[in-house]
Amino acid sequence: MTVDESWMQQALEEARQGRGLTSPNPCVGAVIVKDGAMLSRGWHQRAGGPHAEVEAIRAAERLLGAGCTEGATIFITLEPCSTHGRTPPCVQALMAGKFARVVWGVDDPNPAHAGSAAAVLEAAGISVARHVLEQECREVIAPFAKFITTGLPWVIAKAGMSLDGRITRPTGEGPWITSEAARADAMQLRVMTDAIIVGAGTVRADDPALTLRGDRIPEGKTQPWRVVLTRSGDLPTAAKVFTDDQRERTLVFRDQSFAAVLRDLAGRGVVTVLIEGGGKVLAEAFSAGLVDEAVVYIAPLVSGTGLPVVDGALWRGGSVDMECTDVKRTGPDVRLELRRKAER
Repeated sequence: MTVDESWMQQALEEARQGRGLTSPNPCVGAVIVKDGAMLSRGWHQRAGGPHAEVEAIRAAERLLGAGCTEGATIFITLEPCSTHGRTPPCVQALMAGKFARVVWGVDDPNPAHAGSAAAVLEAAGISVARHVLEQECREVIAPFAKFITTGLPWVIAKAGMSLDGRITRPTGEGPWITSEAARADAMQLRVMTDAIIVGAGTVRADDPALTLRGDRIPEGKTQPWRVVLTRSGDLPTAAKVFTDDQRERTLVFRDQSFAAVLRDLAGRGVVTVLIEGGGKVLAEAFSAGLVDEAVVYIAPLVSGTGLPVVDGALWRGGSVDMECTDVKRTGPDVRLELRRKAER
């Protein structure tokens, strides 16, 4: 690993702290280095707030005073913005900070200013290096890149199933296929998303709350939209999603295609959605080619009966190829992370 890659790796660690917090903006991290030592680091924490570059500059100035970034290098996971949005262009802050060098991982996919920063910075006498750990940086902004270029959110499908692909146990054995450890891990997926989608059958059978729970909820994280898909409109009015303190964060879509629902959510600034069930919703989303990522928990048991993870009666088209990006144990279960090959 080169020196630039080593520093960019630390910027990536910063960027990942913003998962689920920055929509409709991307997750971005920055690290400032001078004379071989880190001055400061920063990450974009919320839409409308300072971008990662500005967070890092302010952190350095708090420690070392104004002018401390002159002659320094800043490593940024994403090309700095060069147009005025909710905040001023970051290239202005970099020029004001008199940086000697700006290094970023991936060019901005936003067509409004993609690829423009290099010319602006170089005209100001600042050296530019691009595409350092580009693939890793691209993966961090994948949800934003899809959102900004297609007008659709990034879709994560979550499922817990038995070895024979069932999401329910035989009658009388209780509701849980996966372990408590796997369910706690899955709860953290909600933190990364802006909306959680379930079908009407899940609401009727399980009455899920679909709320953020646990001890690892970042400060400032908004309750994701709770989205219920229904064909008939036959929904229990006493369900938690309609009666609890978060009921204003519940949306119902009746007899709409999955793609139409995604377009509506994107219009609300939703960048990432999580499908939590059931088999009908998963079948429609997968067969329509709208799932970008999947997290699957496989329990060491054979159910022999119960509902399938994907409802084959609703499947349309051919198979969907996925690439496994991570495998690990979560309690007694196996956790798989997968992405559509076309998206990598």
